[in-house]
Amino acid sequence: MLKPTGIRGQVESVLINTDRDKTLASERTHTVNATYAGFEGEAHGGLTRASCSRVKLQYDPGTEIRNTRQVSVLSMEELEIIARNMDVSHIEPDWVGANILISGIPDFSLLPPSTRLIFGGGASIVVDMENGPCKYPGEVIDRYFPGAGGRFAKAAHHLRGITGWVEREGSISTGDGVVVHLPVQPEYPHMPAT
Repeated sequence: MLKPTGIRGQVESVLINTDRDKTLASERTHTVNATYAGFEGEAHGGLTRASCSRVKLQYDPGTEIRNTRQVSVLSMEELEIIARNMDVSHIEPDWVGANILISGIPDFSLLPPSTRLIFGGGASIVVDMENGPCKYPGEVIDRYFPGAGGRFAKAAHHLRGITGWVEREGSISTGDGVVVHLPVQPEYPHMPAT
């Protein structure tokens, strides 16, 4: 039910955030070890997490749930579109808390849930879902472009990348190739209009 595709990309940056309470911004590194609990040293790691506003219709706040948001992956091309939408010269992946910046995969943020990203170093990440934009990156962006941060959420609509979790352990390094494996599934016929 998963098919390898000819869609290939490249890892442009690898990043981790060691202290989410301190800042949303992440820091660049060359290589990360991806484990079943996420990226070593990453504040968003762990097999479980406390539920948040993104699943407030499913769980009471703070309910322990499976951590399907271990990593945040962004597209270099989509980050460039966000910057244009915000009328700023650039947006760095560090500023928006990314863990991986990828190039070469079209419409990256629209990859369907259960897509696999298979990396050259052996690791694989399962796409949980699109990462909806929020206000927090705007606070970091304002440090570099004062007054622009408030435009982030609207500018990043359907361009904010995906969140996912590690399915196969391995390394992920800057320069690695990545192959997209798509789920084969018909559209659910009872999906309400949105």
